[in-house]
Amino acid sequence: MSDIRHSLLRRDALSAAKEVLYHLDIYFSSQLQSAPLPIVDKGPVELLEEFVFQVPKERGAQPKRLNSLQELQLLEIMCNYFQEQTKDSVRQIIFSSLFSPQGNKADDSRMSLLGKLVSMAVAVCRIPVLECAASWLQRTPVVYCVRLARALVDDYCCLVPGSVQTLKQIFSASPRFCCQFITSVTALYDLSSDDLIPPLDLLEMIVNWILEDPRLILITFLNTPIAANLPIGFLELTPLTGLIRWCVKAPLAHKRKKKTPLANGQVTAKVPKDSGGAERDSRLLYSKLHLSVLQVLVMLQAHLTEKNLYGRLGLVLFDHMVPLVDEVNRLADELNPLNASQEIELALDRLAQALQVAMASGALLCTRDDLRTLCSRLPHNNLLQLVISGPVQQSPHTALPPGFYPHIHTPPLGYGAVPAHPAAHPALPTHPGHTFISGMTFPFRPIH
Repeated sequence: MSDIRHSLLRRDALSAAKEVLYHLDIYFSSQLQSAPLPIVDKGPVELLEEFVFQVPKERGAQPKRLNSLQELQLLEIMCNYFQEQTKDSVRQIIFSSLFSPQGNKADDSRMSLLGKLVSMAVAVCRIPVLECAASWLQRTPVVYCVRLARALVDDYCCLVPGSVQTLKQIFSASPRFCCQFITSVTALYDLSSDDLIPPLDLLEMIVNWILEDPRLILITFLNTPIAANLPIGFLELTPLTGLIRWCVKAPLAHKRKKKTPLANGQVTAKVPKDSGGAERDSRLLYSKLHLSVLQVLVMLQAHLTEKNLYGRLGLVLFDHMVPLVDEVNRLADELNPLNASQEIELALDRLAQALQVAMASGALLCTRDDLRTLCSRLPHNNLLQLVISGPVQQSPHTALPPGFYPHIHTPPLGYGAVPAHPAAHPALPTHPGHTFISGMTFPFRPIH
């Protein structure tokens, strides 16, 4: 690699960047002939950092800066390289060598250039780049994935009105990238603050994608060898958990957004111009999204069974439901004095439906006692009370008519009962208990 470096030092920045891609293409093509998964050692990465990301090798040297035109030309060189390289294995390892975070000072330049490259690939529909980006999202820590997601959302949903139409078109070009992009934006926009509510254009695009083909959000799961233990700190196999969070928290988050505190501690409604139409649109979109998520959860049972993973792999992790329930409880307490009973009821209805269908399909693996403890401090909700009290699947009691829950003899936690673990949430106030009618049967209508 030292000989290559000396020859590159005599070239201008763009020529050197193009040549380093050429040399590494030859190097990795040769490596792939002897090993299916060659190890990317330090030498190629250092060449890329010095001649593509302009990070000097010598300590104390000032980093070079490409002007805007040179940067655009570099992006074009990279786009063309990935488009013209016909071997996917070579494309993938070059992309990984370029953009896998190294935990050093080059990472900021690396992430900045990656955002611009993928944005250009969206604009000119360079499918090989999008496919490489999909793989990158799958194997890169989530903290970097959300940075790429934010760059794309800024470019196509915020900066230029109407440019989201360009982003919409990649649905048919690279569904795999769309699936990973949805997973990334649900990790980015968690509705924890007004700034982290997904933009309406982004929401509409994702809902339309899923309505057109609900299997879109299962593409990564269906096409990925499943490891025994999924890595922590990376994107999930599907965006299901993030989409459930959107649907459940949306009524409460949008209600919170309409209120603003005054200096005297009181609250007043803030109603921006044209907010009525946008609010109606978002309500309808979240309703459609919620239905689609439930339908996908129903589909999952067959896929999990086919892969021999039913009851063994939870795609909606219980550990991720715990913070969601805590957030819903906090928002409900915060909004309760603001007469948000309808929004709280809707959020809890959606939570109950998602939990019930996820458990019935095998996507959520937990015991009924876990669920009771989890939901014990939420406000009373009839549907949620039903879900945490009865089995999700058909009861083994033959005396019961088909499609009915068995009689419940024990009240669920939080509805007149004492929580099993009162210290789990010491800071949260309990809601008033409610009488539970134990002898009543409830019809169970599975969603088709």
